[in-house]
Amino acid sequence: MMDHAHDLASVRDATERLLTAAAELDNARVAEPSRLPGWTRGHILAHLARNADALVNVLQGRPMYASGAARDADIERDAPRPLDVQLADVRDSADRFQETASVFADWSRTVELRNGVTDQAARVPFRRWIEVELHHVDLGIGYDLEDLPEEFTQREIDFLAARFRGHPDVPALLIKQDDGSVIPSGAVESVSAEQLASGYEPPLPALTVNGHRADLLGWLAGRRDGSALHVEGGAIPSLPPL
Repeated sequence: MMDHAHDLASVRDATERLLTAAAELDNARVAEPSRLPGWTRGHILAHLARNADALVNVLQGRPMYASGAARDADIERDAPRPLDVQLADVRDSADRFQETASVFADWSRTVELRNGVTDQAARVPFRRWIEVELHHVDLGIGYDLEDLPEEFTQREIDFLAARFRGHPDVPALLIKQDDGSVIPSGAVESVSAEQLASGYEPPLPALTVNGHRADLLGWLAGRRDGSALHVEGGAIPSLPPL
């Protein structure tokens, strides 16, 4: 079950962390390359602002973006702006998202996102939380995957594992964390912590990927190449882009 109120509070906290950290930049550093290929830090800040407005559209029943080309054009337009304008836009758009969500009523409703993807409205705040946390890392200003809140890291690993489960380009595999917990992917049944604690052992696929949470998240989210992970049964799979 999604707790949208909890996730909205988490989004607010994550946004404040990002804005506080980004305020230490200057105009020259905003124009420098980020950790995302082809994007400056300004591109990331512009994307975060426009994504907040796009999720307002989703909650209000409008298309998330007018088109993919319009989305990209808006980011390119806004990327070169000075730091103070960027930060004000991120904050103002974040406030608009929070205000819209505060009066939204039908959290069980199915909403449409980009490229025909649908989801329950209650998951929209978590999707925004993903955007803020991962793009804070992408800014490359001292906030890394190891610094993410533990709850967020675990939920995002679960979310991405479920997203890739059954994908035709992803082999069946078992993801094991260094604390011993197991996340199935591919054609493997879901296994709860209670089942594992009782001694239940799921049927294992040929491929097992094991590692620290931050490294697993980095690999699943396309932020690390997986070289820090331990793989049994073959090579680390190349995951399709998100």
